[in-house]
Amino acid sequence: MTRRWMRWTLIGIGIAVLGCVCNWNVMAKRGKPKKEKVVPQKNLPFQDPSLAIDKRVDDLIGRLTLEEKTSLLIAGTRGVPRLGILPYHYWNECLHGVARAGTATVFPQAIGLAAMWDDKFLHEIADVISTEARAKYNDFQRKGKRGRYQGLTFWSPNVNIFRDPRWGRGQETYGEDPFLSGRLGIAFIKGIQGDNKKYLKACACAKHFAVHSGPEQQRHVFDAKPSAKDFHETYLPQFEATVREGHVQAVMGAYNRVYGVPSCSSDLLLKKLLRGEWGFDGHVVSDCGAIKDIWKKHKVAKTAAEATAMAIKAGCDVNCGKTYVAIPDAVKQGLLPLKDLDNALRHALTVRFKLGMFDPPEMVPWSTTPITENDSPAHKALALSAARKSIVLLKNNGILPLDLSKIKTIAVIGANADSLKILLGNYNGTPSKPVKILEGIKNACADKVKILTAEGCPLATQAGKAADALAESAPNALKAAKAADIVLFVGGISPQLEGEQMKGVHVEGFLGGDRLTIELPTVQTELLKKLKALGKPIVFVNCSGSAVAMPVEILDAVVQAWYPGQAGGTAVADVLFGKYNPAGRLPVTFYRSTKDLPPFEDYSMKNRTYKFFTGKPLFAFGHGLSYTEFKYSNGQLENNGVATDGTIKLKVTVANVGKKDGDEVVQIYAKPVKPSPDDPKRILVAFTRVTIPAGKTATIPFEIPAKRLALWDEKKQKMSVKPGKYILEMGAASDDIRATADVTIE
Repeated sequence: MTRRWMRWTLIGIGIAVLGCVCNWNVMAKRGKPKKEKVVPQKNLPFQDPSLAIDKRVDDLIGRLTLEEKTSLLIAGTRGVPRLGILPYHYWNECLHGVARAGTATVFPQAIGLAAMWDDKFLHEIADVISTEARAKYNDFQRKGKRGRYQGLTFWSPNVNIFRDPRWGRGQETYGEDPFLSGRLGIAFIKGIQGDNKKYLKACACAKHFAVHSGPEQQRHVFDAKPSAKDFHETYLPQFEATVREGHVQAVMGAYNRVYGVPSCSSDLLLKKLLRGEWGFDGHVVSDCGAIKDIWKKHKVAKTAAEATAMAIKAGCDVNCGKTYVAIPDAVKQGLLPLKDLDNALRHALTVRFKLGMFDPPEMVPWSTTPITENDSPAHKALALSAARKSIVLLKNNGILPLDLSKIKTIAVIGANADSLKILLGNYNGTPSKPVKILEGIKNACADKVKILTAEGCPLATQAGKAADALAESAPNALKAAKAADIVLFVGGISPQLEGEQMKGVHVEGFLGGDRLTIELPTVQTELLKKLKALGKPIVFVNCSGSAVAMPVEILDAVVQAWYPGQAGGTAVADVLFGKYNPAGRLPVTFYRSTKDLPPFEDYSMKNRTYKFFTGKPLFAFGHGLSYTEFKYSNGQLENNGVATDGTIKLKVTVANVGKKDGDEVVQIYAKPVKPSPDDPKRILVAFTRVTIPAGKTATIPFEIPAKRLALWDEKKQKMSVKPGKYILEMGAASDDIRATADVTIE
């Protein structure tokens, strides 16, 4: 009886518990309020495409609550459902192809694109990138995806000046010269944004404004204080060009301070220069976390609300980060007037209207761009052309191009030969069919030549560990080299060693994304010496995003491949075996030693770049060899006397006197006949890349605005062109002048 009673008792308890659970669920369902579906309001003025954008934006702003305004100024916006405004994230990247959003065409890293010295071709590349951007955006929209890396506001290009080769992010830039950077920046921006009179194809962003180039470890606390001359001649011109001529629709503020004031709250940068003197009409976005830095790192504000007010009042419209959640507090504390808040909204929202986000899709030209336009065969072909154009032949004792009919065995040595990472650089997409350098060499050789491979050594080691690494890995490399007719050493550095504020890099010569020394890592240099001792010819393929001091005296040829994109392996092989005649040019100076450089933290341009460096470079700015030979004739001036606001009209005749068709990059430099002591040695004022068949001659016209000769005038406190006599230098590099012409600025 006891057991039966216990059994029925337990069954009863179970039924009771189950009943309670069921009742609780019913009550919970009854007690939980139904989520009412928000029905967006319709037929509001801001939704009317026939109205002017400024009228539509003002109407929308007038309908927003303070909390809604706050949301719309944080990069990852929540949207406003009651008004039909969907969530949107401003953060996207397309430095050298649509990045971080799956498969896309990957072009050479930005520094490689600069090495093409071809603004027209860069415009074509940027147009393709924006086509893929629209294709992806449309596909994301169909799938209801509206997060980071899925929008149309792209935080590219990076037009900071690559003033010091130790900066890990220099690979993202167009090099050391403001004029070259400006022209390439303009070409890229126009390609991204398109030329439609009503709509933007996508939105480009010039970054990081301003005076920003490392060290990475100090970027959140650093205070840049360049001289007025360096500020206006070096750090500003390319930004001004992207605004005035490129009509860029976004500018990103930098992390660092400039003259003691954080860039994202600088009246000088954002009010006086950007919107005041240059007439910028787009929106300003902070670098990620930069508003937080104002009070947490720079400590010029005491609270998030104070930092928020400082940034918005100065002109930083969109916050990449979360500090702007303090907007309501800033308003309530009287720190942030509503007119300043609404002004920021006006800038931030205008770009979304220009992108067609509030208009019927049938009105927007690219709303039907299909996903098949992404990673298309035509785009793959363009990536190969870009990779070929970016390669710079730095040295050649006659060994290149290699003649496969005279070679039986090739030893391909080096850690970068079979690396995917070195194709991609940083801020990259994912290529569908990348070709690594070793693969490209094998494809080119087919069954004609035997290929022996060995890594030989790591790219770099911890201090004092080079000998250990060589003892372990060099024997296989030396064995392969002994059995070969020629050694192709594919080395350099990689995006895993240099980049943006990196952690976990524990090797000699590198720190936190930057380089401590510019020399080729010791372990590679020592292996190259061992290979040289075998008496075999060595062709060095250098992969890097920055200048490398290398032992050129033991190398028979040097090919600078940068981080060449998805088709890098094919392009390198095409150059090595003569299928393509290289014509890339250096957008930076290659120095001989770290000892040639001023301290990394010194933002003075003294003894930096081709303009001010007093030593002898390893390879000069603008340098690059060819498999053919070009001869220059003296330049012909149409007008010898030119007003300070006039245009110099010049013709340069160049003949291809070699046996191969090829490209020549004609570079025009200027310098005053009587320079002041602190004037640059010369400045680049024009360039063009031109194809000239063997035995043919080309006459290239240049129209050079005299304002390109402007320098900082301390007395006038502005950039101005000093009247007087100038020498125009025409040549193949900054240290290879082939012809000159005298011009008088009146």
